[in-house]
Amino acid sequence: MEHRSNTDRRKGFMNRLSRPCSIRVSFVATCCCLIAASLAFADVGDPQIKTDHAWYPGELACTTFERLQATQAQVYERVTGRKVRTDEDKALASWLWRNTHYAHGEEGAENLWGKGFTAGGDLRTREYWTGLFAHGFGLCGTTHSQWVAEMDAILGFNRGRGVGVNGHNAFEVLLIGGKYGNGKWCLLDHDLSTVIFNADGSALLSLAEVQKDWKRLTDRQHDPARQQGWLVCGLHPGDGGSYASYKVAEYLAGYSGPPPTVHLRHGETLRRYFRPGLQSGKTFVFWGRNYNTAGIPGPERSHTWVNQPDAMHRSTTGAGYKPGQARFGNAVYVYRPDFQTGGFREGVAAATETSLTFDFYTPYIIAATPPDHSPWGIYKPGCKNGLMLTTSQPTTCDVAISVDQGATWTSDVPLTSGLDFTDVVKGHRQYLLRLKSANNLLNLLQDAGLTITTVCQLNPAILPRLKDDGTNIEFAQSNRAVISAGPNLPQAKAHLVAGDFGTPSVTLELRHPDWLPTSRDTGFARSVEVFAAAHVQSGNPPRTDVRYFIECSPDGGKTWADLLTNWHIVRRGDEPGDFWSQSLCWGRKPIRASHQPILVRYRNSGGRNYLRAEAHLGYVLPAQDRTRVTFAWTDDTGPHQADHEFSAEDRNPLWHLPTGRNVSTDWVEFQPIPAR
Repeated sequence: MEHRSNTDRRKGFMNRLSRPCSIRVSFVATCCCLIAASLAFADVGDPQIKTDHAWYPGELACTTFERLQATQAQVYERVTGRKVRTDEDKALASWLWRNTHYAHGEEGAENLWGKGFTAGGDLRTREYWTGLFAHGFGLCGTTHSQWVAEMDAILGFNRGRGVGVNGHNAFEVLLIGGKYGNGKWCLLDHDLSTVIFNADGSALLSLAEVQKDWKRLTDRQHDPARQQGWLVCGLHPGDGGSYASYKVAEYLAGYSGPPPTVHLRHGETLRRYFRPGLQSGKTFVFWGRNYNTAGIPGPERSHTWVNQPDAMHRSTTGAGYKPGQARFGNAVYVYRPDFQTGGFREGVAAATETSLTFDFYTPYIIAATPPDHSPWGIYKPGCKNGLMLTTSQPTTCDVAISVDQGATWTSDVPLTSGLDFTDVVKGHRQYLLRLKSANNLLNLLQDAGLTITTVCQLNPAILPRLKDDGTNIEFAQSNRAVISAGPNLPQAKAHLVAGDFGTPSVTLELRHPDWLPTSRDTGFARSVEVFAAAHVQSGNPPRTDVRYFIECSPDGGKTWADLLTNWHIVRRGDEPGDFWSQSLCWGRKPIRASHQPILVRYRNSGGRNYLRAEAHLGYVLPAQDRTRVTFAWTDDTGPHQADHEFSAEDRNPLWHLPTGRNVSTDWVEFQPIPAR
């Protein structure tokens, strides 16, 4: 690996993220000529679709907490006949939805600490959207940590907590109003599919109440009528033993970052597969434990309500054991940079006279085909199919990869067809790819026919499914994209400009891409949004007097605005005797930014050390390009494929597909189309 010092990193930071700032005049002139030669730019920011499938309508139904809550309320009313009015209704609607969209399983780690996938510190995926979109599965402590962020969004601050019990990590929600008075912690266990009502079925019980009489209360045969149709221990009747103890409370154990956002550049497509195997049905690329169930490699869950959601309410027997009931899916990005017309410019993060650096960000997670069938083969060297480069013609260019925002690079290797960089990028959600040649770089690339293929893992439960007897498809495009400092510690360190990790103060630096026409012409970017989070040593027991602050400056430190104020750990209601000694704080803020650096500062009033921090910048792209959406499916009349073009300006962005009976959705694809 090629290394740079911290000083070099800070000096070079702006050059890495500001797209044209390091380009020499001669190279700028060449690029400008190419760009002027054609108007066929076609990048698309944040395309999303939703179908009228009753259970799995797709990402447009769940990419913000507001959309998610509305979807959950509709499903809850359809299933139970009750409108969502109270805190209890909101909590149960969320619980129903998570049970049918997220399974128990072991996800692959993200090398959060820069010390490998299995070392360095807390290894859980605690970020909500990554857990839901990139994985769709996690162990008990993982899912319940992530769920904290949703409870905060739909109910209010500090309204969900993880609770350690007997060999398990459960979850409690703080309900307020009615029989819950000023607030009561209540068991809301997604991982074991369990809620428990009191004797007359009028209110949920807390873990402390369940623990005192757990054998009787977790017996499925004990007065099931009180349960309002929700089976106790819905995945397995023996799960109730977990509630025999009540040990540890975890406050603010998870967080949410930016909503999942896809940015597709000119020459790029994104195809998302609903089942393992990719196009051939035999190429298994994943990021999690390899259970190898029923001969299919990769993560799966045999006890789950996922893919059988209509069986959950009023079940008397539970989810049952069905091998492969829930599995992983894939997102395949295929990028062919257009070096003929200048369309490649939309993918360039930095350039010099002899090099071009492309960036890649995804809300999913880059996956791998492991070298063997061992449970954790994804962590071994020799993985493939995560990042592949092919060329149609030989070239003398060199290529290198960085997964820490340019702080270190792999050694330059000749760009040849069949290069596989999976071992470098696996388990990440971003990378930089640098092409370099001493002479005539653009001429070489024009003839190379370069294709960059990145294969990610995703949760098929968030994909838009087609339904029987015709499907209506709705489209939306916000024209937003995201750049990130983090979540991995090495990625954040590349943006560090003041303070340090392991201390009570950290400042990170970001800048919006200033190649956008609105930035170049007016001197100001369109409104951007900053998302930030920090992992902090809050203490055991957590100190309630410490205030945590996140501030952002849109002008390089001249002025500061609060992104997060008065954030502190609130302890209330009954508590067990022990606590997790760490916590997360997070927030977001829209700002108006100039070309000056955007700074994000983390500090607190109690001298608590920051273990990790991350910052993300959401920005707006020009709203001029169309998106072609293609579905492939099979029904009772055979296999089918159809496409439709949408525009961000469409007043009625609807599409009707005449699907038949017994529909099985195979894949859905987005492709940017040049504006006409």
